[in-house]
Amino acid sequence: MAEERGQVLYAASEGVATLTLNRPEQRNALSPQTLRDLIAALQRAAGDDSVRCIVLTGAGDKAFSAGADLAGFAQDATETDRHRERGHFVELFLTIQRLGKPLIGCINGHALAGGFGLALSCDLLVAADSAQFGTPEIRVGVWPMMIMSIVVRNLGRKRAMQLFLTGERINAQTALQWGFVNKVVPLAEVRDTAHAWAVDVARWSPLVMRLGRDAFYDIDGLDMEAALRHLQSELTIVSLSDDFREGVHAFLEKREPRFTGR
Repeated sequence: MAEERGQVLYAASEGVATLTLNRPEQRNALSPQTLRDLIAALQRAAGDDSVRCIVLTGAGDKAFSAGADLAGFAQDATETDRHRERGHFVELFLTIQRLGKPLIGCINGHALAGGFGLALSCDLLVAADSAQFGTPEIRVGVWPMMIMSIVVRNLGRKRAMQLFLTGERINAQTALQWGFVNKVVPLAEVRDTAHAWAVDVARWSPLVMRLGRDAFYDIDGLDMEAALRHLQSELTIVSLSDDFREGVHAFLEKREPRFTGR
């Protein structure tokens, strides 16, 4: 049973926490309150040792998230207030990067603007075949500043600029071809597929998962030698863990490993 925490639903089973943006009538737009509720839900899942993988999705079957809720960012607020509210996006994306647990995006519908950035922040993406992706901001006189670095890191410079300059949308099959979506399935199967994948990922060592995921993001932007030196140290840390020894013994003994997270 999902618990309603503000504008985000929270449910946990089989080692997986499922977070659902719960504003279907607003196409799961990201208001300041939604961002705060989502950050709190992610932090809750990160702090729960029984949760080993997280799924993020949207309510309904129309949109994962249509992006920032322009109506939700108070029109009578000062520009200083709006600047502060936009900081919730910064906090959200940093929370995701430092989550320490795999995050699977279950893209049940359109992921646009800030919703596109949120989708790309996930480690893996399962998309419904009806989903669309894009940055339509240019068409309303805005530039996707808050998600630009995330989009470039996931799509590369030319494809990112194509979306930024045109505001066009791409479908799920194109997203799969471009390489930022991992699986495309019928809409009726997208939630079950994402959950099943999360349950499978949750089988592995949470300690090694955290160290490996952190290292993946740590080396972003480093030159080759600095990246290799950092990864050398991280591998040494992994090799000192009980889970590393258990994994090796299980392989040699031809059995399933029993990871403890130590």
